[in-house]
Amino acid sequence: MNHLVITGGSGGLGRALTGAFSDACWKVTAPGHAELDVSSPASIRRGLPPSPVDLLVCTAGITRDAPLGRLEEEEWDEVLAVNYQGAADCAAAVLPGMMGRGCGHVVFISSHSALHPPVGQVAYAAAKAALLGLTRSLAVEYGRHGIRVNAVLPGFLETPMTAGLSARRKAEVLAAHSLGGFNTPPSVAKFIRHLHEELPHTSGQVFQLDSRVS
Repeated sequence: MNHLVITGGSGGLGRALTGAFSDACWKVTAPGHAELDVSSPASIRRGLPPSPVDLLVCTAGITRDAPLGRLEEEEWDEVLAVNYQGAADCAAAVLPGMMGRGCGHVVFISSHSALHPPVGQVAYAAAKAALLGLTRSLAVEYGRHGIRVNAVLPGFLETPMTAGLSARRKAEVLAAHSLGGFNTPPSVAKFIRHLHEELPHTSGQVFQLDSRVS
């Protein structure tokens, strides 16, 4: 049986991933923030399972949106700690086990904001952009051990994380999609399963899943 670990497992994408991998082939461990605070190395040591991990998907994320001049230092640190450093630390925790087995796959959930950052989202955009560099670096470093590392940009998802946005802002984002629609968490989860199971020789890649071109 394969083992999937999802950080941010109680979020919209985390729950969709649990559903997409819920069959006899997979054991799914999907801790929420209460069980696994990715900004805490001690929590990572306690919260990540000791058993071998075949696939790690790092979905945990937060936003603290404000222009740089009005962003408190603590808010900047919090966003980087969760969205970037937490993902890197979780990967570092599972990579030794993957190396010992000669296989494994890490998927980082980045964002369209990493490539085209909107005004007022500087910390989130910086953290998600850093994940793209991490993806490519780890893919090169660990490829010789049979380990894949990829990044997925799901596009705008209607989840609890985006529920607080105004209808006007959602309409602006939707207008930038050439196909006139948003992705859904289940569709993104299905893509990640396809990437893992059907594309065994794909690593170091960034997959943007929505229809925005700028």
